[in-house]
Amino acid sequence: MAASWLRMLKAVPWSEVIAAAPQVAGSARRLWETVGRRGAPEPGIDLGEAMAHAPIDEDVAILAARIEQQDATIAQLHGQVREATKVITELADQNAQLVARMQAARERLSTVTLVAAGSALLSVISLAIVLART
Repeated sequence: MAASWLRMLKAVPWSEVIAAAPQVAGSARRLWETVGRRGAPEPGIDLGEAMAHAPIDEDVAILAARIEQQDATIAQLHGQVREATKVITELADQNAQLVARMQAARERLSTVTLVAAGSALLSVISLAIVLART
């Protein structure tokens, strides 16, 4: 099970992910700013005023009720879009932080590998010197 996860993680083009992370976070922020700047849509017609001038008819009342219901639905959907956009922005920011930390860990691992290789080389040279003297 762990081997399949490791194979999958090795298949990820991490350099591309790292390069794209700031762009993804910036796009998510712009999306949030665009959606957050817009208020909830307001109905274009004042139904109370329109109903006052229109003859009271059952069909008109039914249409007015449906329009009010649609306006409420649109406002609810707009709220959901704002919430979803906020979550996307937060996830993009977390992704950018994760990628930055992974890059730092990768650099540290490279440094540790280099130090370990140097230490191993020094150990082999020391062993060869000791064996040559005996």
